[in-house]
Amino acid sequence: MAASIEATTSRKTLDATRRHLSPQLALLYGMNGSGAVEATGAGTRVRLSDGRFALDFGSYAVTLLGQRHPAVVEAVRRELDAMPVSTRVLANPTTAAFAEALVGWADSERLTKVWLGLNGSDAVEAALKLARLASGRQRVIAVEGAYHGKSMGALAVTWNHRYRTSLEPLLAATTHVPPDLSAVHEAFTTDDVAAVIVEPVQGEGGVRALPPEFLRELADAARTHGAFVIADEIQSGLRRCGPRLVSSDLGLAADAVLLGKSLGGGVQPVSAVIATPQLYAPLTADPFKHTSTFSGHPLGAAAGIAALAAIEELAQRGECLGKLFGSGLTLLGHRHPEVITEVRGRGLLWGVECATPAAAGQILMELGRQGLIVSPCLGRPEVLRLLPPLVAADAEAEEALMLLDSVCAAVPDEFRATRDASWPRSTRP
Repeated sequence: MAASIEATTSRKTLDATRRHLSPQLALLYGMNGSGAVEATGAGTRVRLSDGRFALDFGSYAVTLLGQRHPAVVEAVRRELDAMPVSTRVLANPTTAAFAEALVGWADSERLTKVWLGLNGSDAVEAALKLARLASGRQRVIAVEGAYHGKSMGALAVTWNHRYRTSLEPLLAATTHVPPDLSAVHEAFTTDDVAAVIVEPVQGEGGVRALPPEFLRELADAARTHGAFVIADEIQSGLRRCGPRLVSSDLGLAADAVLLGKSLGGGVQPVSAVIATPQLYAPLTADPFKHTSTFSGHPLGAAAGIAALAAIEELAQRGECLGKLFGSGLTLLGHRHPEVITEVRGRGLLWGVECATPAAAGQILMELGRQGLIVSPCLGRPEVLRLLPPLVAADAEAEEALMLLDSVCAAVPDEFRATRDASWPRSTRP
């Protein structure tokens, strides 16, 4: 009886997805889950509607603390019983405490101002607007391969033309430069640049760490020419790559750091812009210049406070897990050189580049069938992202590696490639 009910739920879910959301998504979800849908999550595991369990090493970097981390869930429950939404005409203690916690987390000496949103694009939009208002300039410099979101402002600084086609012109005067030192000074031929925006590690762009010397040169050039530096750490920050913030670890001294994805502890949608007073000046002068109904909503703020504390408690565990998992992936690259052409990553953000996009797709679906959830890279379909949560045990990391090993071994010959002795490459940014 239970199996019949679960099967009916799966069919109804996929049918409603097909009819009201997207036929392509319904087909993709059905293939990934072998007809089952997600039911519940706890820790590193997701239970499917057919009773199977899968390790969650994906979820697009949201579940850094795993599914339903107890401390985050409890914080949200307390807030739910107290004040789940704000009046927006009175100050909210939880929201104010979250802003204070973020400043302490990032840089209490320099980055003392906070704007709160719901997702990464919200944070990017707010930062770009602040840069243009505070500088009185229009042009923004981004990096080739970048992904900053798909809302209209964020899309202007996103590189992938797949998402820009038929929507241009977007924000005027946006320049994308290659991540090369020679391109830096050519981008500042005139003093019309409001800001540069960079991902220290490009996630959707294939898990590619931008060269530190390029990032430092770009930041220095921006300051020389009176432009702001925005570090998009929505995916790389919050110890996903080891340090609290990769941009701080590299000494970029950004004027704004953007956080999101795992900021809500995998329980609530939350994002943030943590900025200098100079960049934030337009909102200091007029806080209604950029507002959002659910900005700083109490449930998200409660989740964020608990998430920051939990992440810090697990920081040392993350370092050990990252070394274990990265070493294991490198070994798999050497075991399957005709399938895996490069392994690159840092901490708990890893990219496995496959010989072809078809090979990556085959591996993604087969891993799902066998009980391992990973994420594709939207801008690089030949790359799979593996994003272990901080709460994963060594045995679970080994389980994930064993599943990937067996799936790579079974990739059909037509999806493989012949490489020379230098392949696969392993890069640790």
